[in-house]
Amino acid sequence: MDVKSRHHLRSDDVSELESAIEGQLGVDVGGDSYELVELEGSEFDLVLVDGEPLVLYYEDEPFLTVQGANERSPESHVVTVDAGAVSFVSDGADVMRPGIVEADDDVEAGDLVAIAEESHGKVLGIGRARVDGSEMVGDEGKVVDSVHHVGDDLYDFVV
Repeated sequence: MDVKSRHHLRSDDVSELESAIEGQLGVDVGGDSYELVELEGSEFDLVLVDGEPLVLYYEDEPFLTVQGANERSPESHVVTVDAGAVSFVSDGADVMRPGIVEADDDVEAGDLVAIAEESHGKVLGIGRARVDGSEMVGDEGKVVDSVHHVGDDLYDFVV
């Protein structure tokens, strides 16, 4: 992934980003400096908050990166998977119902979600929900499409 452009966000764009993240995840991003990094040939744009890649734009929607979610601990829009799903999610696999132990009821189909592991609560990936949170726990079917995960190009990207 190559950088197409970099520029600091205007204060109204910062306010919009902070409000969106706060409203969806219950997280105060709380940075002093916000720099948008547009990436060549990528479905993501990245926001450096105080120099750290904490926020991404996916389909023009702001959300925390895996690093951002592990630093800022989202209070909502979290799907928790069991130990058996950890290696699959970490490799970028979509999330299947049998691997889910808990999902926030505030999740609606189409929402971006943080995918956390059960033992330590660490976020392993970001995905797009296929169903509402109340329908995620069950026996079969794919319920979250993987968007970004530990070890992918965005996770390893250094500006």
